[in-house]
Amino acid sequence: MDKLSIKADLYMGQGAMDRLSEWRDKRVFIVTDPFMIKSGMIDRVIDRLDSSNEQYIFSNIVPDPPIEVVTEGVEALGSFNTDLIIAIGGGSAIDAAKAMKLFAQKLLGRRDIPFIAIPTTSGTGSEVTSFSVISDKQKNIKYPLVSDDMLPQEAILDPELVQSVPDFITADTGMDVLTHAIEAYVSIKANDISDALAEKAMKLVFAYLPRAYKDGNDLEAREKMHNASCLAGMAFNIASLGLNHGIAHVAGAKFKIAHGRMNAVLLPHVIEFNADYKPGYGKEDSNRAAIRYAEIAKILGLSAPHAKSGVRSLIQAIKQLQKQVNMPQTLRECGVEQALLEEMRESIAEGALKDRCTETNPRVPAAEDVLRILNKMFQF
Repeated sequence: MDKLSIKADLYMGQGAMDRLSEWRDKRVFIVTDPFMIKSGMIDRVIDRLDSSNEQYIFSNIVPDPPIEVVTEGVEALGSFNTDLIIAIGGGSAIDAAKAMKLFAQKLLGRRDIPFIAIPTTSGTGSEVTSFSVISDKQKNIKYPLVSDDMLPQEAILDPELVQSVPDFITADTGMDVLTHAIEAYVSIKANDISDALAEKAMKLVFAYLPRAYKDGNDLEAREKMHNASCLAGMAFNIASLGLNHGIAHVAGAKFKIAHGRMNAVLLPHVIEFNADYKPGYGKEDSNRAAIRYAEIAKILGLSAPHAKSGVRSLIQAIKQLQKQVNMPQTLRECGVEQALLEEMRESIAEGALKDRCTETNPRVPAAEDVLRILNKMFQF
């Protein structure tokens, strides 16, 4: 028996930020990053909050938020006597706020604090998921947290907030959306509901990511990619992810590569690994992964007369999309030296196999499989 819960109320489209004006008499704890302050983006929140509210702005968020920042935020949240949390920013701000909410419950007994997530990038889908990724900077490890207690009660998807996102970040985050959708679709926990969400997200990415990349002011493309990010987030919140994210969480931290970019470089190689599926390898029949990838190819209108050709068509389409948005396709192109790869490869393989996302991969990997993928990624 599967249980599906989609708890967040979604406010979508141009003008969605106006929802904030409906809150009254709250002590509002705003989690964001320094860029949101410097750019003035934070004013889009402040200006819409009613004068009956009091605000505290916690803006110490950095990319891949470390445990120390989350701890600092929990202390500030408690001292302010918060009764509404608003996170505005990319995945790092939302993930940090989710972790703060979780630890405020566990450490301070602060349950039932309403939480609003406002993404300013179209990538993580964090506004509708039970996942948060927190980093240990000393160990160069990312820890995925999973708890329904972190789910936002509301998500505001306003495309005007992503108009100014630079093209390279649009590409990185857009490829993250695609990876979420594909991994959810082939996950061993996939079902009809997650499939429907993932299918729509994939179609939107292929149709609108190149447009959003080329012209940030294309509001239709921005809105479609924002929606795709949310749809893919819902899909993987139901079905979870796979080895792609299992490796990316570890390798991205060690190589200092942006999460979406790391996922994109991995994606063709993980598909190839999962589709090369023989009896005795995993939890499902030997052809399931290849068949599912071929289904994706058909959904995207690609040539897929049989599973093997469908997989090949999908991989080629992904590579073509990467070229359209000027994504690097190898670790070498990402600036990783071979000596660093040799130094890190064993610990990356070990960490990837322990990552919770890997548990739902359609093929059960061994350490040598991860090492082989890393070698192919270096100079493909």
